Amino acid sequence: MSDIAIEIEGLGKRYVIATAGRERYVALRDVLANEARRVVERLRRPFAREDAAPAPGQVGHWALRDLTMSVRRGERVGIIGRNGAGKSTLLKILSRITEPTEGRARVRGRMSSLLEVGTGFHPELTGRENVYLNGAILGMSRAEIRRSFDAIVGFSGVEKFLDTPVKRYSSGMRVRLAFAVAAHMDTEILVIDEVLAVGDAEFQKKCLGKMDEVSHAEGRTILFVSHDMSAISRLCGRVVCLEAGRAVLDTTDATRSGAAASEWRNAGGQFEGPWFTPLRFGLYGADGEPLSGPVGRGDEVWVEIEGVVESPDPALCVGYNLYSREGRLLWRSIQTDQIGTATEIPPLDGHVLLRTSLPVGIMMTGTYEVSLLASLYQREWIVRDRKDAPSVSLTVAGPVSCSPYASGDDRGGVLAFDGRWSMLRLDGAAVPRQG
Repeated sequence: MSDIAIEIEGLGKRYVIATAGRERYVALRDVLANEARRVVERLRRPFAREDAAPAPGQVGHWALRDLTMSVRRGERVGIIGRNGAGKSTLLKILSRITEPTEGRARVRGRMSSLLEVGTGFHPELTGRENVYLNGAILGMSRAEIRRSFDAIVGFSGVEKFLDTPVKRYSSGMRVRLAFAVAAHMDTEILVIDEVLAVGDAEFQKKCLGKMDEVSHAEGRTILFVSHDMSAISRLCGRVVCLEAGRAVLDTTDATRSGAAASEWRNAGGQFEGPWFTPLRFGLYGADGEPLSGPVGRGDEVWVEIEGVVESPDPALCVGYNLYSREGRLLWRSIQTDQIGTATEIPPLDGHVLLRTSLPVGIMMTGTYEVSLLASLYQREWIVRDRKDAPSVSLTVAGPVSCSPYASGDDRGGVLAFDGRWSMLRLDGAAVPRQG
């Protein structure tokens, strides 16, 4: 038996999108003609790559391009990269949800996948019925599901609502049940997307523990997509970083993978325009180097944005958004926030570098996403946040408090102010001095 569980050669996936102001639909005769040409070309050149040119009125977007890699049996691989880098597309191809445009991917062994919250669930059916339905979709027999049913329900923690329709479940409850089914399936390969971020912190730790258990005890191969670098470093012995659909890093050094995730460069010319062309965006330490791992609440962290402005415009706003691991916007900061103050920044012009400190001292321990944004105020997006914006990750570690009464690194909440307490005795007694 081969030692390779997953083999990827020259893999590429192109999506066709319509452009504004152009034809959005293709006539049936054009579809038939294109298919006929493709068949003839395949017969004439059976081993040549398929022509990936889009039809008139359309543009093509390569979500993956020329990706080649292999994964050994029992290996635990973390897939990282900013939003839109091609991570989920890769997992969908491996799970046979979508077909590649070029190249090939071979999977040797039975695979279970958890790519989206509630995939394979019917909202009108109960949790109990959906366990059987989802298990069947993943390839489990009824006898296998029956044998694992109690373990699945116990792990999910939704026993109380087992006979309630899934449409009344929260997203966290659905992902609990879905992960429980996938984790208890007798497979050689387990593929998990970022859906675990939907669950609470306790369940995420439980899931990581389960994946660690099945990979060691049962020798399963694991592909894990996440923006949580602490979870990646804990679970995975190898990290592959994707950027613009290509593998830019493949390493067993978690610190190097963290460094790659803390800086973005516009190498492919993704954003270009006269008002602002970003060149570099990232998180840096006091030494000016990209962050290479978790930071403490007392460390210096700087956000830097380098770019070029050919046509200055006073409405140009450049900055960042900070998101929690659950995708909640915590705050936004842009260079025009200082208008009217002694530190007001003039309109951006030429080759510029913007730099601002990130107040990690008030941030709770955990993983965050920092996303670039740029726009002409109330006129036009240049880099639209949560759409195509580059993003980098930050992990804040270390104790929130030195107090023996603090509950570990994570005491709950969103912020962690280092509040100073004082006491006044109201019964007239002297208050002992501290320190």
